[in-house]
Amino acid sequence: MVLLLLYQLYLNRFDNAVIDPFSRWVAGQANWFQNTCGFTSSLQDGVGKEGIRFIIQGEYLTRMVEGCNAISVMIMFVAFIFAFYKGAKTIVFVILGLVALHVMNFVRIACLNMVMSDFPQYGKMFHDYVFPAIIYGTVIVLWIVWIKFFALKKEDEAA
Repeated sequence: MVLLLLYQLYLNRFDNAVIDPFSRWVAGQANWFQNTCGFTSSLQDGVGKEGIRFIIQGEYLTRMVEGCNAISVMIMFVAFIFAFYKGAKTIVFVILGLVALHVMNFVRIACLNMVMSDFPQYGKMFHDYVFPAIIYGTVIVLWIVWIKFFALKKEDEAA
């Protein structure tokens, strides 16, 4: 709850902006990844609260809004890991997990843009099902790793 409150306070500071700075940073990394993969792209501010537009190979195909930054997913991840707190290794695991989720997220956004560019008929399916499954699946895998190899480690060794 504390993390959600802090995040909402953060968002409130940018209520009149096109998008918050963290989301803009994520969009920039997705844009960099797309360009690295050969999909010429650039970013353009949308109108009002529309978010950031991805201009891919000269065409406006997608936009990124605050919900695409995966912070809500990261908050859920952190809350679960801290529910099974195990000292300093908890902090290390959370930091490494957040980095993994962040990388997974900007790669996910870039790949979605590539799908929308080359296979627009599959865009909705990938946006609504495939890529959410990837980001939430990553969270679940990280949770399983945390529980199996760290949180319950001493209980398993005693049995």
